[in-house]
Amino acid sequence: MEKREALLGYLYLVPNFIGFLVFIAIPVVIGFGISFTDYSGFPGASFVGVSNYLRMFRDSQFIAALQNNLFYALTSVPLTMLTALVLALILNKAVVLSDVFKTLYFFPNLTSTVAVSCVFMLLFDPNNGPVNHLLSFLGIPGEMLPKWFFSTKSAMITVVIVVVWKQAGYYMIMFLAGLKNIPNHLYEAARIDGAGTWHCFRHVTWPMLSPTTFMVTIFSIIASFQVFDIINITTKGGPGRATTVLVFRIYREAFRDWRMGYGSAIAYFLFMMILIITLIQWQGQKHWVNTDD
Repeated sequence: MEKREALLGYLYLVPNFIGFLVFIAIPVVIGFGISFTDYSGFPGASFVGVSNYLRMFRDSQFIAALQNNLFYALTSVPLTMLTALVLALILNKAVVLSDVFKTLYFFPNLTSTVAVSCVFMLLFDPNNGPVNHLLSFLGIPGEMLPKWFFSTKSAMITVVIVVVWKQAGYYMIMFLAGLKNIPNHLYEAARIDGAGTWHCFRHVTWPMLSPTTFMVTIFSIIASFQVFDIINITTKGGPGRATTVLVFRIYREAFRDWRMGYGSAIAYFLFMMILIITLIQWQGQKHWVNTDD
């Protein structure tokens, strides 16, 4: 009976395993092989060894995309996490209509990125957008009004603003779950010892929330290196190269310029970057993540 049940369980897993093999495992292996060729989507590819990987570090477009992606990650990740944590701390209290606000803050994460991008392009239109109209009403001169998506100085920051607005609600739910798991007796003991709100947060909430913070950090960093859709819709990597990131560079190389070998090499470089960052975080968690129950 046990063998039959085990066999039945494996049979249920077969369709999922076949899907993983056909749509993920095999393409990953093939893509890795393509990264060592000059494949252009048509027959006749030649083996070029590590030339595609060496070429990246001489390619100004790739260097610009890498720098932009690092800037995007270093700004969007902390801002998203900070916004999500603040919202979670506020809504974890007995706030009036807290359930309604939780739904409102989480709703942007459920909204299509295409719809969000189109709406924010209208809001941040430098000439007719309501945001600049409001700033003008507040007394800011026309020549000082930001160009938002249409300026090399502000385009990436504008993308970060939109991404923080869209993603903060998702991580807010994670922080709320972590806050709910903190025992109340820890706060009671801290207050008996004379701890105020800040000390309770610093010595109770933050240490006990570290496992959730660790998970949110990994998720948000990985997402920051996979950003594509919002940039493709709002800026197309511009103005100039101001918002070109690694995934957008991969898309252009592989599917616009048909240099799939080179695009695959960039993709595997990005994979190694994410893997190394994740492994460093995984090792570092031993020093700051609280594992006590």
